Amino acid sequence: MDWKKSLQLASIYVGTVVGAGFATGREIVEFFSRFGTSGIIGIIIAGIGFTFFGVKIMLLSIRLKAKNFSQLNKLIYGPIFSPIVDIVMFIMLLGVTAVMLSGAGSVFEEQLFFPKEVGIFFTIFLALVVLVLGTKGLILVNMLVVPMIMLCTFLLAGKSFFLVGFVENVFGVGKWEWQVVLSAFAYISFNVTLAMAVLVPAATDIGDENVVKAGGIIGGVVLTFVLIASHVALVQLDNLTLYQIPMAFLMKNLASSLYFFFILVIYGEIFTSIIGNIYGMERFMKKFIQMKTIFLGIIIFTVIYGFSKLDYSLLLSTLYPLFGYMSIIFFILLLFKREESK
Repeated sequence: MDWKKSLQLASIYVGTVVGAGFATGREIVEFFSRFGTSGIIGIIIAGIGFTFFGVKIMLLSIRLKAKNFSQLNKLIYGPIFSPIVDIVMFIMLLGVTAVMLSGAGSVFEEQLFFPKEVGIFFTIFLALVVLVLGTKGLILVNMLVVPMIMLCTFLLAGKSFFLVGFVENVFGVGKWEWQVVLSAFAYISFNVTLAMAVLVPAATDIGDENVVKAGGIIGGVVLTFVLIASHVALVQLDNLTLYQIPMAFLMKNLASSLYFFFILVIYGEIFTSIIGNIYGMERFMKKFIQMKTIFLGIIIFTVIYGFSKLDYSLLLSTLYPLFGYMSIIFFILLLFKREESK
């Protein structure tokens, strides 16, 4: 078996799931760490879900020879409902990528003191280069960024180990919070459904079931350990829900000399999510428009740039719940979908 390809696929999986919310720690706090000790159970549930559903999606993609998420949606939802799901999913990918792009610009503006537009257009340029390179470009970026993510989170976890009250904060007996189970499933369904945009074509391109099984398992395990490492560091904060960027506060206090490296990691996490989403959208659009990749990429980014200028509150307050319910339905149907043999 080609373990190199499995590791590459795992890096794509991890790189696509993590994003601005993950990098800053806000996402982990909202879904897990605010529940205290119960959060670890939620993370383990999420890790199992990432592994199981990631592998199943990729195996179905290979057997279906799916080139984009639309073909898998048709299998799961049927020919009547799948077009509606495709449209909602595509709009969500546009919206989420627009938020990520705006976040990349904010990193340049707030941390590097460049105009926000410089950061946005620099990110678009880099993403177009990666898109033209195709799967090879996607692999290259993720193989570079994912180890940096792991290093940063494990470093913070290691540093927090020496803080007073570490064991009590992580393992202290507290009230069991049942909401963490629902929170874990919401986290899995939302993130894996979005990651499907890149997992489907990537798995089909590889075409080897053993390789994608190993890649899905490695990716799920890495995501689990990175989540746990982030969680054990975050729960050391008093009133952790009050911080907008809790990971930045930890980094400044525990490893201030590496703060610039942390900013680079944040940008890298945002960028891997952007290119994963763009890669998936480009593959989807090729179903309808036969055009060179570079031109499709420019069209997609033009729309995304327009989205980034809109007020998202109304758009996302409508689309996020709709996409959330759709994701849960998708996972229920996927759970009972048998993997047809070749």
